[in-house]
Amino acid sequence: MESLIIQGKHITGGTIHVSGNKNAVLPMIAATLLTGESVTLRNVPDILDVRTMLDIAKTLGAEYTFADHVLTIRTPEILTSTVGKAECAKNRTSILFAAALVARTGEAILYPPGGDVIGRRRLDGHFYGLTKLGAEMIEDPEVYHFKVKKHLHGRELFLDECSVTATEQILIAAAAAEGTTTLYNAAGEPHVCDLANMLNAMGAEITGIGSNTLVIVGKSSFHGVDYTVVSDHIEAGSFLALGAATGVGITVTGTMPRHYWMMRRVFERMGIKIVLKAHQIELPAGQTPEIVCDYGGHIPQISDGPWPQFPSDMMSCTIVAATQCQGTMMFFEKMFESRIYFADRLISMGANAIVCDPHRVVVRGPVALHGVEMTSPDIRAGMAMVIAAICASGQSKINHAEIIYRGYENLVDKLTAIGVDIQATRD
Repeated sequence: MESLIIQGKHITGGTIHVSGNKNAVLPMIAATLLTGESVTLRNVPDILDVRTMLDIAKTLGAEYTFADHVLTIRTPEILTSTVGKAECAKNRTSILFAAALVARTGEAILYPPGGDVIGRRRLDGHFYGLTKLGAEMIEDPEVYHFKVKKHLHGRELFLDECSVTATEQILIAAAAAEGTTTLYNAAGEPHVCDLANMLNAMGAEITGIGSNTLVIVGKSSFHGVDYTVVSDHIEAGSFLALGAATGVGITVTGTMPRHYWMMRRVFERMGIKIVLKAHQIELPAGQTPEIVCDYGGHIPQISDGPWPQFPSDMMSCTIVAATQCQGTMMFFEKMFESRIYFADRLISMGANAIVCDPHRVVVRGPVALHGVEMTSPDIRAGMAMVIAAICASGQSKINHAEIIYRGYENLVDKLTAIGVDIQATRD
């Protein structure tokens, strides 16, 4: 077990270069199995979830090299259509191998995926998409077994929820299906768009990228590509939340302005100014955050939702920032019923917060936090705990730091570079 030891109240601010988007890279690795040619992905973060997906790809027949954020991967032959039970349990995106395996071999056998424990996370959209496109799903509660007799075939599909991973699964499957697929109520997050753009670069024909309606004209073959992955807007937002909570100046480089329009609105409601530029975001030092009430003096509410609404993955870090703002704010987590429970750790540190129910918490600040020992329940809550520990007086210890490393590359080095007193240990 890895732990982080943080001495609070030590941070000077500075510049951080954001890593590649993990939530784009993971489905891209699965999509590379559509071709036997070589695919090169650049700006790939060296994090645990990427390594896990590569391990799975290797068992399926992939050959790869990965160094200095450049991944070159080739799968000349699929050795097996089965992703092992232990491998599936390591992350949620293991299920995304289903579409490429079905398209390439006519069969895919997988087991329930792992991932963060943040509440129930439906897979119905995956099953709906694959079966409607022509795959037979053999009923078994312990294993997901898909078979297709000849080819997948395109058709109109409507997702009953705007699921990111279901959209990605359908994009990969429909790209290799016969005919045209029109997907309504599709997710439009930056990482979904990046996967679609990468598939197009491999020879797919996908239009409507960035909207909720995607049209995919199926192709019979795909070729290799050299593609650069978009930057991670959630990682960038996490460091901006750190600057907002501590009052130091933070500049995040390698960003795309349009990915941060909603984040900017939320930070503005907390009395925090951020400046979006062509390739960087600046959060000036010395700001005194004060929550801006809704018209009529009402307590404002921050709620998450499908893109382009505020990302669920930003809720935890933003809640920590709110503990250091003057005023009261309600956070409404609509998408996952267990994410808000991490606020109990903040309360143990001295936060003035009330967890109303599994979806809502009211935060009033500013408060003086104090160091405690805690355990990270998921990637984003773990990063939020890091931010809280930096704000707090005294020492904090965050256990199971390897969970945080699944989503944040070189976290200790990046924080040390901006003056944080942080040390990684192994218990």
